[in-house]
Amino acid sequence: MSTPLLSLYRKFTRWPAGRWLFSRAICFKAPYFGTIAPRIVSLEPNRCEVRIADRRRVHNHIGTVHAIALCNLAELAAGVMTDATLPASMRWIPKGMTVEYLKKATGTMHGVATPDVPLVESTSGYELPVTVIVKNDAGEAVFRASIAMWVSPRK
Repeated sequence: MSTPLLSLYRKFTRWPAGRWLFSRAICFKAPYFGTIAPRIVSLEPNRCEVRIADRRRVHNHIGTVHAIALCNLAELAAGVMTDATLPASMRWIPKGMTVEYLKKATGTMHGVATPDVPLVESTSGYELPVTVIVKNDAGEAVFRASIAMWVSPRK
């Protein structure tokens, strides 16, 4: 199975700097994500990995990665994963997010989004829970988000 977004990702990643170009294209489509300068590291059905570099613009007043930058990373990873996995007849929108800050977020952040249940084609809307775990360079979980995606048929 390949969605248009997944096909585009596969096409871009064959080129030098393809992941960077794809990530920039995502930020062009949804400009707010550009505030964290994300890099889509891996994308496949039911899984998306996004990285944000440790830089001053994502820091808070104590020098760690800001809580909202982590939320932004989580929403991006969950949205791209959902879009790359859903059948063409379905659409999605984030409905809510619950987050847990597990420890100080320092260094480069690596977020992985996966659905909690299989995505299915349906004639009615349903809530799809997506979990995003963000880890630091040492592989320690620093942040966890549960994002409720509202999935419904296209009109």
